[in-house]
Amino acid sequence: MIKRKVAMLGAFAVGKTSLVRRFVSGIFSDRYLTTVGVRIDKRDLVVQGAPTTLLLWDLQGEDEVHRVNLTHLRSSSGFLLVADGTRRHTLDTALRLRDEALALLGPVPWLLLVNKTDQRERWEIPAERLEELAAAGGVVHETSALMGEGVEEAFATLAAAMHVR
Repeated sequence: MIKRKVAMLGAFAVGKTSLVRRFVSGIFSDRYLTTVGVRIDKRDLVVQGAPTTLLLWDLQGEDEVHRVNLTHLRSSSGFLLVADGTRRHTLDTALRLRDEALALLGPVPWLLLVNKTDQRERWEIPAERLEELAAAGGVVHETSALMGEGVEEAFATLAAAMHVR
């Protein structure tokens, strides 16, 4: 069995834990739980015919007071950046964390998940900005942990990219 460590990175309260829960257990809870430090989950799946375990490291969100502990990134095969579409500044945080993660890990696969498509009418992140990121080589997925939209596809895309490495 192939094992791949995946780090979840982003600002505080963007939906990292909710996305992991949706992917691992297929559920959404509106009860907010702050991640302290790191929480580790796993899910087995088949990637290009090979049994694969994704070890999902859900890292504490970053805010004005708390920084992400980058030592948790060591040995990650890839990472998912999460931004909250309803809070523009979370994209800036995610992109800064991307740069820090790539400096530590080297050229590993990563995706940007813009969460909360179920609240698209409240989005502060312009579609043009996401198109620019995609044109510059970033892989952008729009997700809703609440509705499950795009979640399976995002994790599967990252798993496939890590598999070919």
